[in-house]
Amino acid sequence: MTVPTGRWVVHLDLDSFFASAEQLTRPTLRGRPVLVGGLGPRGIVAGASGEAKAFGARSAMPMAQARRACPTAVALPPRTAVYRTLSESFFAVVRAAAPVLEQVAYDETFAEPAALVGAGTDEVHAWAEEVRAQVREATGLAVSVGAGSGKQVAKIASGLAKPDGVHVVAHGGERALLDPLPVRSLWGIGPVAETALARAGVTTIAAFAAMPAAEVTALLGSAVGTALHRLAQGIDDRAVTERGEAKQVSAETTFDTDLSDVAAVRRAVADLAASAHRRLVASRRAARTVTVKVRGGDFVTHTRSETSTVASTDLPALTVVAQRLAVDALPDAGVRLVGVSYAGLTTAVQGTLFETGQDEAPEPAAPDVGIEEEPTPAPEREWRTGDDAAHPAHGHGWVQGAGHGRVTVRFETRSTGPGRAHTFAADDPELTRADPLVSLT
Repeated sequence: MTVPTGRWVVHLDLDSFFASAEQLTRPTLRGRPVLVGGLGPRGIVAGASGEAKAFGARSAMPMAQARRACPTAVALPPRTAVYRTLSESFFAVVRAAAPVLEQVAYDETFAEPAALVGAGTDEVHAWAEEVRAQVREATGLAVSVGAGSGKQVAKIASGLAKPDGVHVVAHGGERALLDPLPVRSLWGIGPVAETALARAGVTTIAAFAAMPAAEVTALLGSAVGTALHRLAQGIDDRAVTERGEAKQVSAETTFDTDLSDVAAVRRAVADLAASAHRRLVASRRAARTVTVKVRGGDFVTHTRSETSTVASTDLPALTVVAQRLAVDALPDAGVRLVGVSYAGLTTAVQGTLFETGQDEAPEPAAPDVGIEEEPTPAPEREWRTGDDAAHPAHGHGWVQGAGHGRVTVRFETRSTGPGRAHTFAADDPELTRADPLVSLT
């Protein structure tokens, strides 16, 4: 693919996406520190609001550590359905302005708009502001935009644009942006490469760019070293291209306490198999391979796989195989983490997958397992902070706290503004579980 001269690559990134989505749909949280992620003792932060980041909280941090850093933060479990809906609206807006996108995550993407080839920085800035306004109108969320001659510069520029801004790096200004940055800022420079370069006295991108090519390849290898050296020099001709379909779909979770009995593991695996199955069906493909990952309390990870000659979307069969593999992989210590993935994906579906046997049936799914995609709560499950609720007299709301037979719900949605809180008996028949998507209305 030929990369046009005078091109502009744009990186668009929704600000603090998960936390911002919660603040959008739960108006009482606007302006307050919010953490989204696992709420148990081993929970990990999936997203933090700007207010929480100001205290040092960040994504991928243990939730307990983030809450110590920001004790006033409201911690909530993720609501995948809400994030997916907002993400789809975001990408619809951006794709209308730039049809070819290289999606990086739910909330960020690269674009290379044909309309901007040969444009000046003012035109690029105006394009970005127009798209930002359209995203805000469609989603209610802020997006930061960076633009430059390549993906590396555009990504760094969008970080400089945060929060809620635009940063355009003029052609020819790449080195001025890159040179003072730590060498770790370059894509492909991980801990090992960073350490190797530091031993050679190289800690900034400027120092890395000034290294002789032979020395770079000696340290980092020919292919990788050459590519990274070009990026350090501001040369980035990688085209923006649509990403291919994922080669596998998966779901995994880390448990608050180690599972110590086989029945609990089987229930957890059934739940994760169903979660991964939803992604499989959504991708309109079938799977030939089931893989299970089991991590013990000693942090040793065991994996088992089984492959069939045909592909299928048969959830009961997939679940039975996953449970059998998990039991085979059980460690001597308790089970800390379980993951289920489907691979060998194809659009050709050919009957039943695997031989399940006459007397095997999948165990029922266990509630509250999994972070990336939460299962539908069982009606009898106790209320927890962050649950969506509905009441005939008060409308849609969310649980602010529960315990000792009581539950406090704040009734509000995206359009209502901050709502009032009411406390009920936990078993009040008029208080029911609600679809999270109602909070978007």
